[in-house]
Amino acid sequence: MRQDKVLSLLGLAKKSGNIASGEFATEKAVKTGTAFLVVVANDASDNTRKRFADKCSFYNVPIEFYSDKAGLGHALGFEMRTSLAVLDPGFADSLIKKIRER
Repeated sequence: MRQDKVLSLLGLAKKSGNIASGEFATEKAVKTGTAFLVVVANDASDNTRKRFADKCSFYNVPIEFYSDKAGLGHALGFEMRTSLAVLDPGFADSLIKKIRER
């Protein structure tokens, strides 16, 4: 049930224009300082998980590993998404709380 709430919140953030999705867009948002949270799919490759963990650590951006590629993609209206960046601090705070409740 909580997973549905998180994915629904991601969908709302996408509709309001507060999501950068895909590896390139996520990385760009982290580097430019517009990302307030990065979410990476649990089934992402080890290399992808490490790369985003290292970038987020360096740029001091919170990172969460959540759902799978299909779940993240479906929440955003795509087939699959490995990573996404939340570009709004309010959505980011809400998502962090919901993800950590599980």
